[in-house]
Amino acid sequence: MIPVFNPTLIKELKNFLTEPRKIAITTHYKPDGDAIGSLLGLYNFLTSQKHKVKAIVPSDYPEFISFMKGNDKVINYENKPKQAEKYFREAEIIFCLDFNEQSRVEAMQHIMMDNSAIKVVIDHHIEPQIKADYVFSFPQSCATCELIYYFIYALKSDYKMKSDVAECLYTGIMTDTGSFRFSSMTADTHRIVAALMDTGMDHVKIHESVSDTFTEDRIRFLGYCLRDKMQLIHAFHASYISLSLTELDQFNHQTGDTEGIVNYPLNIKGVKMSALFTEKEDGGVKISFRSKGNFSVRDMAKKFFNGGGHHNAAGGRFDGSMDECVEHFISALKYYKTELMDIDALEI
Repeated sequence: MIPVFNPTLIKELKNFLTEPRKIAITTHYKPDGDAIGSLLGLYNFLTSQKHKVKAIVPSDYPEFISFMKGNDKVINYENKPKQAEKYFREAEIIFCLDFNEQSRVEAMQHIMMDNSAIKVVIDHHIEPQIKADYVFSFPQSCATCELIYYFIYALKSDYKMKSDVAECLYTGIMTDTGSFRFSSMTADTHRIVAALMDTGMDHVKIHESVSDTFTEDRIRFLGYCLRDKMQLIHAFHASYISLSLTELDQFNHQTGDTEGIVNYPLNIKGVKMSALFTEKEDGGVKISFRSKGNFSVRDMAKKFFNGGGHHNAAGGRFDGSMDECVEHFISALKYYKTELMDIDALEI
């Protein structure tokens, strides 16, 4: 489905951006491929239009998505808080990409919001709750990068897509759709991908950068997760993997090393949903959920784990020990037994 941007709001933004502006662009904590792709895609476009743009992130992000143009200009708030605060304070307009709640930027929330800049949200998660002047929210879109593609042409209909922008947007769409396999992919999205490839961007390089640059530690870590940590709950067609801080340290864990692990159990015939539990340094457990078909992990995340997300991909948190988290997860599975169990399956 092609998103329709409110023409009145777009006209106001176009008028505002007719002269060079000081702009800040940001995204959520521990950004993924879609977050960084949309951040740098919009950054490269606005820079080409002579605006003074700063790209600011709340934390570090995986090295395997650091190949895009503009990556060397990204300011990590955790490393340079005073510089980030200065740029937010000076900005005339702030673009908030790929998140629907202010808390998703964690410690950066107040400096992002406590200024006079115009706030623009572009996102594909449901129920946006950010206090902003302009909110472009389209949950039907497969990725925020897809929205940035349409947003760019809404601002400048005669824009000739550049390969550096295309590379960023392709990366976000690719990573947020599981290399174009998730149900969120549409014919219109494939047409966007074709237009991006027509710029001459190297899609093979992107796939290799994202998928074929693992460290030895990460490969061994993946093997450990699947061989020793994956638990199958056959009665509920579910699986989970739990990882302690000690186990992460054992494999020299780096940001991004757990990326995609939650998807592997879904390759097992009969498994409908999967969860990854990761112990946090500041206490509690971070949770990633994935599912296939009609089962909504978004509903489970919201109801049981203070989270949210998409129908088949969601996240949450649990304020307690890992054992307590797993026990709570089992209780959640029992709550959804009608959706998950075979009629004659035995309860655990």
